[in-house]
Amino acid sequence: MEKPSATLQSFLVGAEDQGQRVDRWLAARLPETSRTHIQQAIAAGRVRVAGEAARSSLRLRAGQPVEIELIAAPPIAAEPEAIPLDILYEDEDLVAIHKPAGLIVHPGAGAQSGTVAGALLYRYGRLSTVGGATRPGIVHRLDKDTSGVLLVARNDPAHLQLAREFVDRQVKKTYLALLHGALEGDTGKISLSIARDLRRRTRMTTRRREGRAALTTWRMLARLGQGRDGFTLVEAELHTGRTHQLRVHFSAIGHPVAGDARYGAPRRVLVAGEAASPLGRLWLHAARVRLAHPRTGQALEIRAPLPPELVNWLAALGRPLGWERPEIDRVLHGYL
Repeated sequence: MEKPSATLQSFLVGAEDQGQRVDRWLAARLPETSRTHIQQAIAAGRVRVAGEAARSSLRLRAGQPVEIELIAAPPIAAEPEAIPLDILYEDEDLVAIHKPAGLIVHPGAGAQSGTVAGALLYRYGRLSTVGGATRPGIVHRLDKDTSGVLLVARNDPAHLQLAREFVDRQVKKTYLALLHGALEGDTGKISLSIARDLRRRTRMTTRRREGRAALTTWRMLARLGQGRDGFTLVEAELHTGRTHQLRVHFSAIGHPVAGDARYGAPRRVLVAGEAASPLGRLWLHAARVRLAHPRTGQALEIRAPLPPELVNWLAALGRPLGWERPEIDRVLHGYL
């Protein structure tokens, strides 16, 4: 049997990292490696601090060298699963689905089943191979707790053409988002670079110089309430496709997406002094995608109706603030 490949990575503890646990410190510096994999390396004696094998709980001191030997994990592959799909569009090259909140797009560390990729393989049998066995047909992603339009390529030429369209910013992605607070103005632009947060590896941040350029534009649809206790419903367009882009951008300007505790949204929402029912997901929805068909070049616009749980939660928020359902339906005309 072929021996798994191993890589040795070395780091130096900075003054700002004094006192951190070695397992958490390494996890922040190795965002593509699961914390479980790091802890396994520590347990096997493959993490050394100042030349000595380390325990997970070891507290680091400034100036210490840290080495970790990582054994390549077995490759993850998507497997067919009988999961229902809501098909918005399909032909021999392209599929567009309405991804529900709660469904992961493809397998990864800690999530090898219950994915869109598995459902697609079960339905179609064969998809493009450009993304490898982990991401068959997957051209772009949506966060687990975001719903909406997701594009899938059924063959390699279609996938490569769609990838070019994304790189050239020819694919237009429009989202609806409910934000905390009263966002000023009727339109706006957020141009802040995005990078991974080295201290909290599941988050992205706009506070690192090494970030990649990112641009979001938005248009106000409605306001509920006033000040910090109010909400703003916006239509937002992604001009780049960075991880968590909308969530990071709106959080950075002080208006996190409702339901997004990771980026600063309150876990308990009060409206007119009363606690709102938990949302249980992000109030974020990929409502519309515009693109050129990868084979014919024909312009396509694919829409995913706003899920009932988002409409109902918005209506429950609006009721004590005097925003009744007919007005909500008028504002959301074309998205329902």
